[in-house]
Amino acid sequence: MGKSNRLLIIDDSEEILSALTNYFTKKNYKVTSASNGLDAVKLLEEVKKSFDLVITDLVLPNISGVAVISIVKAKFPDMPVIAITGWGEHPEALAIEAQADIVLEKPFKLPDLEETVQGLIKKKTQ
Repeated sequence: MGKSNRLLIIDDSEEILSALTNYFTKKNYKVTSASNGLDAVKLLEEVKKSFDLVITDLVLPNISGVAVISIVKAKFPDMPVIAITGWGEHPEALAIEAQADIVLEKPFKLPDLEETVQGLIKKKTQ
């Protein structure tokens, strides 16, 4: 990988956020993290288009992951978004409606998530 891709990862579980951040940092990604939807939206506003991809949990404090996805897609239509959830089908339908590119159910394997991230970033740059 030439340049380091920038990820914004949002999850209210400190354990999951830490695991994802550590994994992607070791894989040479530049990772910014947020533990709630409001902080994530502020980060998106501050750094504008400098993220290559967003990974968000669907159930978040302050602003839901579904709302975060809608905001990302409204402001940055080309930015890929992966929604992650442990909540079965209903939030998945909401995430798809909000235009998440991919919805993954927890638990998932980190290499599978990375493969999805790489595929979406590659597709975006073509």
